[in-house]
Amino acid sequence: MPHGRRRVGLVVAAVMAAGCGQAAKVNRSQVGPHPRRSRPAVPHHGERAAAARGSPAGDASARGGVYRADRVGMLAPVVRGVRARVYVPNSEANSVDVIGPRRMRVVRRFAVGALPQHVTPAYDLRRLWVDNDQGNSLTPIDPATGRPGRAVAVSDPYNLYFTPGAGSAIVVAEALQRLDFRSPDRMRLRRSLPVPCPGVDHMDFTADGRYLLASCEFGARMIRVDVRHRRLAGILRLPAGSEPQDVKLSADGHVFYVADKARGGVYRIDAQHPRLRGFVSTGAGAHGLYVSRDAARLYVTNRDAGTVSVLAWSGRKVQTWRIPGGSPDMGGVSADGRTLWLTGRYDSEVYAINTRTGRLRARIRVGAGPHGLSVFPQPGRYSLGHTGAFR
Repeated sequence: MPHGRRRVGLVVAAVMAAGCGQAAKVNRSQVGPHPRRSRPAVPHHGERAAAARGSPAGDASARGGVYRADRVGMLAPVVRGVRARVYVPNSEANSVDVIGPRRMRVVRRFAVGALPQHVTPAYDLRRLWVDNDQGNSLTPIDPATGRPGRAVAVSDPYNLYFTPGAGSAIVVAEALQRLDFRSPDRMRLRRSLPVPCPGVDHMDFTADGRYLLASCEFGARMIRVDVRHRRLAGILRLPAGSEPQDVKLSADGHVFYVADKARGGVYRIDAQHPRLRGFVSTGAGAHGLYVSRDAARLYVTNRDAGTVSVLAWSGRKVQTWRIPGGSPDMGGVSADGRTLWLTGRYDSEVYAINTRTGRLRARIRVGAGPHGLSVFPQPGRYSLGHTGAFR
């Protein structure tokens, strides 16, 4: 399969309706009332103006990049004083483990809905949401106490994101094959967008916030969505057999990186005019993508290889870290940038990795099937969702 700068056709939305397989859905559950509404943070005027102009948030590189607000010490006022915790959803145990990073041990465990997949910081950073996929609910967590509240009924929340500016939450309803645009506080449905994307999983947004790029794990393709108009903008077809996973925008806003589990590496995709710009081999089962605290490197978890690859934004592989007998999956970087926290998906454990040496600082036993853990708080003005995509 060719790599390099091979162009792959971007098919307009009108052509994309055919071939949308429908996956079977799971259990339904009844949950309690909505949590108390909190006021979302509002982007700076300059960011709104940049989005209106259609430019990548002004000069992203000149201002320190897309992740310029994610550096060490840049905690938002709302989370200053919040105790650092690592929240681990145990998919096979229907629970969340809370780890105290100072002593590297579980300090609390509580039950949630069926098949929790990810823990997602809210856009305004005032709560976290546990995405209970088969439980058809979101469980809020108060980060000030680390304790859960009453769940909110939501259909098929495999993953959860927030549009830049927090006009909407986007529930990724994987099995229902759609993106549900909801109110970001009470999760009330506003628009449901069916997508020709079998296994719609992960996404990230362009620097100006106008478009998102989402992976289709079982469709060997990516979809582009117009965020403002909540409509499909196109399809980028990947080489046959691809299984795209996590998506992350480069610091300069020019390239999307997309992990591919089947091909064992990451695609580089042009962010403004979606086409393949290359492929970088990293390791078997490439899955999660995380940006270093100085925004200079990208950590790629290779679940089946038991390794983590460290890449420069050019795509050059800098280092490979091995986790003996491990299955590194999803996670995040500590606020001080010194520790990369990852779940061991198949091993009921969490790894704390020294980001300077690549050595394990700790292996912590947790519940069965740990998946999308969230490190909180982290620097950033607001969260775009997933396990913590901060800008």
